[in-house]
Amino acid sequence: MSEARRYQQLRAHLSYLKLGDAAEALPRILDAARAENLSLTAALERLLEIEVNATEARRLTSRLRFACLPEPWTMADFDFAAQPGVDAKLINDLASLRFLDDAANVLFVGPPGVGKTMLAVALARGAVEAGHRVYFTTAADLAARCHKAALEGRWHTCMRFFAGPKLLVIDELGYLPLPGDGASALFQVINQRYLKSSTILTTNVGIADWATAFGDATVAAAMLDRLLHRATVVGIDGPSYRLRNHQATAETMRKAVAAHVS
Repeated sequence: MSEARRYQQLRAHLSYLKLGDAAEALPRILDAARAENLSLTAALERLLEIEVNATEARRLTSRLRFACLPEPWTMADFDFAAQPGVDAKLINDLASLRFLDDAANVLFVGPPGVGKTMLAVALARGAVEAGHRVYFTTAADLAARCHKAALEGRWHTCMRFFAGPKLLVIDELGYLPLPGDGASALFQVINQRYLKSSTILTTNVGIADWATAFGDATVAAAMLDRLLHRATVVGIDGPSYRLRNHQATAETMRKAVAAHVS
């Protein structure tokens, strides 16, 4: 068999095995093997590394698409110096994702604008990049989706969906009133995940006020019992991130106007 035919057949084999990135990189790797005097093993490892990296990139894109994260925030985006109400050591420990191994939960509790959602999304992004299946939703959207599923006879399918991800992020609990059966639906989701998978929950409602906020002391107590059994509660009581940004923008505009006038 001629070298040209062997080369074409090798590319055909790679394409048949759906190793498209390796097939595309083959000419470049062969050139490098000749120029750098690579061994057969080294050249093959370099070729397959390209395919592995491309495959992982596609899988990461797929996991991010499924996760529905509202922003591309990572832990590096959070300014601990500007938010003294956050325990940096505790957050960095959570960023190790050890809590996922224990099916433990994380609750971020504090007033609006202090960075609860940013931290939740950053942890979720880290979990996605580590290869875990993650899903983000707001409490209001979760309740509405469960309510619709119940009306359409898809309740069990809906529960399986929310039970599936390794990490479920439920944002903005307490910001909007839940529909009549919203608290019950939220409890059912948390109960499905109990001791099996982790949940991150952000809320502006203090734990002691859950019974009043949800209008059902029994459901609130049962929900908290499961959430807090294995949980890290992060209370944040500091300046508003959003207000700080607005103030910085206003100050920049004020200086620009003053400079223009002068």
